[in-house]
Amino acid sequence: MVELKTKKNDGSVKGFLNSVEHEKKREDSFKILEMMKQITQVEPKMWGESLIGFGSVKYHYSTGEEGEWFQVGFSPRKQNLSLYLWGMNAKKDTEAYQNLLSQLGKHKLGKGCLYVNKLEDVNLNVLKELISLSFRDTQ
Repeated sequence: MVELKTKKNDGSVKGFLNSVEHEKKREDSFKILEMMKQITQVEPKMWGESLIGFGSVKYHYSTGEEGEWFQVGFSPRKQNLSLYLWGMNAKKDTEAYQNLLSQLGKHKLGKGCLYVNKLEDVNLNVLKELISLSFRDTQ
């Protein structure tokens, strides 16, 4: 069984975000931090060196692989803000997610990720709904 390198740790979330060089990305990251804290009612944790996660779920695959991962999270990457919405990843083809994504604004989707360049490119109320729905879908 393969062991994940990215694990929950006691690293400083605020210290990590304060180290983000690009000022606008740092500001947006603190907004996402507060948004996710408010929605989840969970304190954030560092996962690895660059992921900020909220909540925790255990997963089990038919292969026997199992582990722990956060329910929602994000990372300020060099190219964009990556939001990890695992509930959306599992159910993104449902009408609820498709409807919200169509109203979100400028974004890209990857495997398990929602990418935005800056928060002013998206509708923040829709983003909050996506985060909330995804968090609920992982409980």
